[in-house]
Amino acid sequence: MDAEFFSVLYQFADVFAFLILSAAGLAIIFGMMGVINMAHGELIMCGAYVTTALVHSGMPLLPAQACGALTAGVVGMILEFTVVRSLYARPLDSLLATWAVSLIVTQGMLVMVGSSFAGVGTPEGSFQVGVYTFSTYRIILFLASIGVLAFIYLLFMKTRFGIHARATMQNAGMARALGMRTNVVYALTFGLGSALAGLCGALYAPTMTLIPTMGATFIVESFVTVVVGGTNVLLGTAPAGFALAVVRTALIGWNGQIAGQIGMLLAVMVMIRVLPNGFSGWLGRWARNV
Repeated sequence: MDAEFFSVLYQFADVFAFLILSAAGLAIIFGMMGVINMAHGELIMCGAYVTTALVHSGMPLLPAQACGALTAGVVGMILEFTVVRSLYARPLDSLLATWAVSLIVTQGMLVMVGSSFAGVGTPEGSFQVGVYTFSTYRIILFLASIGVLAFIYLLFMKTRFGIHARATMQNAGMARALGMRTNVVYALTFGLGSALAGLCGALYAPTMTLIPTMGATFIVESFVTVVVGGTNVLLGTAPAGFALAVVRTALIGWNGQIAGQIGMLLAVMVMIRVLPNGFSGWLGRWARNV
């Protein structure tokens, strides 16, 4: 394979993985529950810090990453029970409440662990194509993003929990009348979205410097991916991530990282104007007309 062409594919895969992994948890919480979780970045940070701390204590990386994701999931369920549960019908209030949690956690981590935390280094080494050298771990991140999309589809479309979750989000009153424990479904769904956020942080922990404000690195990309994708997490997140990754990769190749970031945000503005209901709304209308 031509080295230049592979380099473009590698860059696309890297951007796509970042968008999907950072947005998957938020897509579930916002798309299915209607909660604008401003503490999403701090859940990502939780996964990263727990993973790194466990690796420093001697645990292998893979089990440490699993523990990081599970810890974020538990923290998310606690957040849902203590803060979010009473605010489901008040989206602006839930936004402000989770934003307050975000600020408290960020400043609390700054006080407790300082302005930075020693990382663990990128595993798996590298490989060479032509004159270019690429990180093997970035390929693993791309495969992980595909795995997360497959997991979300199978969970919500092929399991009893998925049926209960979709029924609760569509009509909670009817779900309760049919005997479903909707509070448990809400808590588990919020916990799942939080665990996916923690998984994102756990996966990216070896690739970046850990600081209390690291959630901001992910929050913009995750929100724009979810907004462009629309309210249906199954139909919207993957095509939104693909489209934004294509735009960003092309502009990075043209004029560097800054052009890629600015161009992606401009593309988001255009997509929102053209597709006000996101990719999921457009694909839903297309499916009904076929």
